Amino acid sequence: MPTTEFHIEGMRSDDDLRNVMNAIQDLPCISHSEVNLADGRAVVEHTSMLSEGEIRAAVEDAGYTTR
Repeated sequence: MPTTEFHIEGMRSDDDLRNVMNAIQDLPCISHSEVNLADGRAVVEHTSMLSEGEIRAAVEDAGYTTR
């Protein structure tokens, strides 16, 4: 199963963390995700039907920058 890892800029609070987690979990084909507020890192396990770009786009649509 593919794993996508990236950094998220702009998360400063638990509300930001929830917003990012909700954006990721609303996507289809996610099997597991972890978002760390302290280091701004996300690790997402997903099927090959979902691309890294789609995951990043969901986070960016929620108002955060990915790198």
